[in-house]
Amino acid sequence: MMQQPGRLIGLGVGPGDPELITLKALRLLRESPVVAYFVAKGKKGNAFGIIEAHLQEAQGLLPLVYPVTTEALPAPLSYEQVISDFYDAASLEVAAHLDAGRDVAVICEGDPFFYGSYMYLHDRLAERYETEVIPGVCSMLGGASVLGVPLVYRNQSLSVLSGVLPHDELKRRLADADAAVIMKLGRNFPKVRQVLEELGLADRALYVERATMVNQKIVPLYEVEPMSSPYFSLIIVPGERWQG
Repeated sequence: MMQQPGRLIGLGVGPGDPELITLKALRLLRESPVVAYFVAKGKKGNAFGIIEAHLQEAQGLLPLVYPVTTEALPAPLSYEQVISDFYDAASLEVAAHLDAGRDVAVICEGDPFFYGSYMYLHDRLAERYETEVIPGVCSMLGGASVLGVPLVYRNQSLSVLSGVLPHDELKRRLADADAAVIMKLGRNFPKVRQVLEELGLADRALYVERATMVNQKIVPLYEVEPMSSPYFSLIIVPGERWQG
């Protein structure tokens, strides 16, 4: 008799505050015999820190350690190829547990399908295994809540933009947006701030680092040190207030 494969579970665990994990995610986390998590070399990882207190002794841990955490690599190395190979290898590690009949909960900060690393495992494994994805509070919603700013009113549209976009493309998309969230800042911050200034949006733009985490930091846009903006930072350009 063939072994029944395990389930692949993508668990969104929220933006950082441990209390922002959903009841369903917490239940499935505790029920999963294997908990997998993405992490940089030598670190515990933010997602793991959120759920660590809820783990049971009998649960197996599967750290998936990134080979690189920067997009700048010496030639002839390509970040895209290195990281793609990593996700290939990580999916094999997870599949080994699934083939042995063990459910694997892959935890993901924020939401699994919103810039979440889990999605790259999902793309590789979902056609072969039973999967369940549990949504989580994503970082931009955590950011809006701690900044105390509504994102969009009435019929306004929201654009979610990557700070990696080239200057002119970012400017074009921001110019057309009723409201926007700009993510993936880091080394892109100086360019993003310049675009906001050129469009006359800098006074409306709000900046937050590590929203909802214990080391959260809200800084006026003009006071942000250009090269100190961390990966877990974002800028919100809220929609124009509607007096309803």
